[in-house]
Amino acid sequence: MNEHSPVREIKGIGEKTEMLFQKMGVYTAGDLLRYYPRTYDIYEAPVPVSELEEGTVAAVEGCVFGSVQVSPNRKLQTVSALIRDLTGTLKVLWFRMPFLRNTLRSGSRIIVRGRVVNKRGGLVMEHPEIFQPVEKYQEKLNTMQPVYPLTAGLSNLTVMKAVREALEHIHLQRETIPESIRQRYHLCEYNYALRGIHFPADKTMYMYARKRLVFEEFLEFLLAIRQMKEEKETSVNGCRMEKKQEVDDFLSQLPFELTNAQKKVWKEIRKDMQGDYTMSRLVQGDVGSGKTIVAVLALLEAACNGYQGAMMAPTEVLARQHYQSICEMFEKYGIPFRTELLTGSMKAKERREAYERIETGESQIIIGTHALIQEKVNYRNLGLVITDEQHRFGVRQREALAKKGNMPHILVMSATPIPRTLAIIIYGDLDLSVIDELPKDRLPIKNCVVDTGYRETAYRFMKKQVEEGRQCYVICPMVEESEAMEAENVIDYSTMLSERMGPEVTVGYLHGKMKQAQKDEIMEKFAQNQIQILVSTTVVEVGINVPNATVMMVENAERFGLAQLHQLRGRVGRGAFQSYCIFMTASRAKETKKRLDILNHSNDGFYIAGEDLKLRGPGDLFGIRQSGLMEFKLGDIFQDAGILQMAAEAASSEEIREFPVYGRTDRDNIHVL
Repeated sequence: MNEHSPVREIKGIGEKTEMLFQKMGVYTAGDLLRYYPRTYDIYEAPVPVSELEEGTVAAVEGCVFGSVQVSPNRKLQTVSALIRDLTGTLKVLWFRMPFLRNTLRSGSRIIVRGRVVNKRGGLVMEHPEIFQPVEKYQEKLNTMQPVYPLTAGLSNLTVMKAVREALEHIHLQRETIPESIRQRYHLCEYNYALRGIHFPADKTMYMYARKRLVFEEFLEFLLAIRQMKEEKETSVNGCRMEKKQEVDDFLSQLPFELTNAQKKVWKEIRKDMQGDYTMSRLVQGDVGSGKTIVAVLALLEAACNGYQGAMMAPTEVLARQHYQSICEMFEKYGIPFRTELLTGSMKAKERREAYERIETGESQIIIGTHALIQEKVNYRNLGLVITDEQHRFGVRQREALAKKGNMPHILVMSATPIPRTLAIIIYGDLDLSVIDELPKDRLPIKNCVVDTGYRETAYRFMKKQVEEGRQCYVICPMVEESEAMEAENVIDYSTMLSERMGPEVTVGYLHGKMKQAQKDEIMEKFAQNQIQILVSTTVVEVGINVPNATVMMVENAERFGLAQLHQLRGRVGRGAFQSYCIFMTASRAKETKKRLDILNHSNDGFYIAGEDLKLRGPGDLFGIRQSGLMEFKLGDIFQDAGILQMAAEAASSEEIREFPVYGRTDRDNIHVL
């Protein structure tokens, strides 16, 4: 068996299991070996009852106190017991295990390990493992059990067995990184890394394995970016554009003046489009800094020069909002160009008519989603391509849109705050512009970090805001990284909140398992104030502009990275009303408070990103991933900033020419940017 062998050839995988693996993108034995655990279950030393924290998995050693109770409810029979140590007493619950009444004796010493939750104001450990005698726990102490991303019907144990079987029987993989580079950066051998990422003997083995695989992931990406940069530097400007007075006239009519930062960036874009080489520029601007108007100016300049301009947004709702606002502006100020909307949900006839107007050049500005790069779309004279929230699109999607024209100018817009030192590395093929100033009329968001005891106060505050005509977001994290759990969390929470708020408040919900059309419908209803409170996972991170939304409440804020929390916060504070962000945390750890206090005292995304970077280090074994920021399988540019810088050095070295990915033109596997 080799890495190209179908996953079906692995012992224990039948037709049904093969289909479940394929659903997760695992088709071959090699795919399975690169299907890394999302986390690890680490059996750590027991902690005193007094140090238990809500939302964590922990072990407690103590004595069974009093009698064991069994509930009379036969549908969901529960067994409850009290475990006492020198620091306090903990209530423990098991489900459908009535026999425990006979095995747990009062006064007997045991270790229980499970998730700690808050029920009716007190901490409870739900359905824990039992270790009796307590010496049995020593066998598992400090071991790391892999926990994989799953789909319905596939258990963690099944994936573990399949991976173990593949590691035992697959031929050793050829080392790809030159020996000199491995020695320089202290990187372990590839096959050792594969075994170590799935079944680490200890934390040290895991750290070495992860470092090696993250390094390789970054290196592949940086080499692909470098190649794109080399291509760009030899690309002569075939869409040279002159400075047009009509654009300046339009700008002078706007009811606001551009900030100095916006003026500087617009000047850089204009200079690029007039220059000798094709523009490839990233405009990085904090949420609410006014990137969209700069994009509109660039689209207008292209149209005034006889070219078409296309802007690709990550969601239909956002594309529709851009389209409507541009149409309204152009109509108000007498701009003669036609703007076209192109999305996947359009009817066949609408799409055909749009294709025709684009191909004939009747439509000069085209706004849309991935539909912009479909094979049937032919542009008459595409001179400018803008991608909004670029980290949502793959390299190939960006290239596919660019290839619709004759080397058009490329402008990338991102609201993701990344420290400049890292941005220069990961956006290596793009020139960098930063809008680091907010419009003067923006009211700063008021922030607060609170514990779960303030939840009722927060609900009352939200209801008051709704009564004043405003709207609110509530963000729920996933307890487990599975679609089913994600949906359940959000639906349960919204049902509970709806009961609390009463019939006069409409509560909606949004989660990743929904189809795009459903998500768009909910977002549209929220935008129209048909929904007053939207309960969601982070799918709203790049969502819509709802100026009427004034409250963002994030449950279990400690589970998110700071950059992501700042992105979420950017959903509010977009209108004339004072906005608020409530970060609720169940954690009492000093480190958590220190992290969240950065958000509490600053609304500056770039400052926050820099501080977040300082707080992270190689000792951060399971740092919070900035999910949504980049789509690396293992790497995180914040947590792994040091490895990213090493990979950047290696990408510039002579020896790297031996690396198999060097010079590769097929970038199917490069998922980011």
